[in-house]
Amino acid sequence: MDYGTFRGLYTLLLMAIMIGIIVWAYSKRRKTSFDEAANLVFADDEQAGADKKNAGAKQ
Repeated sequence: MDYGTFRGLYTLLLMAIMIGIIVWAYSKRRKTSFDEAANLVFADDEQAGADKKNAGAKQ
């Protein structure tokens, strides 16, 4: 096997991996978990706001 054949097979392997990642990322089964992960940033802000309100009420 020469270097050109190896590079061609390596390119096909990387292309197959990339297509697999794209299919995985856009699959409907993963949508709910991705939506939850996207909203985690806002959950931290809401929790921090609730903690400040509770701390003020205790004093």
